[in-house]
Amino acid sequence: MNTVAIDSKQFIQEYFNALSGQPKTERLVDRYVSDEGLKEHIRIAEAGFPEYELIPSLLVAEGDLVAARCTFRGVHKGEFAGVKPTGRRVSADLMIFYRMRDGRIAEHWMQMDARELIEQLTR
Repeated sequence: MNTVAIDSKQFIQEYFNALSGQPKTERLVDRYVSDEGLKEHIRIAEAGFPEYELIPSLLVAEGDLVAARCTFRGVHKGEFAGVKPTGRRVSADLMIFYRMRDGRIAEHWMQMDARELIEQLTR
C-alpha cells in the first residue's frame, strides 16, 4: 500500500473516531469534510439521530480513495424521513467510498438499505 493510501485510511479512521457518538458541530465536520453533499447528509442524520455512531468494520484504501464498510447506530430523537421521533434504537449496515483531496473528504458515495432503517422506525 502506498503512503497516500495509508494516510487516507488513517484520516478516515480518525474521522470516524472524532464524529461517532459526538455532536457533529459545523466546526468539527468542516475539519474533515469539504464535500457539501456529505455535510448536508451529516446534518440530516444528526438531526434525526443526535450523536449517532458510524462503526467501521473494514477500511480499504487505494491512493486517495477509501472504502468503508460500517454500521450506523443511533437513537431516533428527531424527525427523519418524515417520521416523528420514536425513541427507538436503530442499526443499519452501509458502504461508503470517500475521495480525499487537500487533506479532507472531497467526494463520497454511500449505499445503505434505507428501507431497513425506516422499517425499524415504523414497526
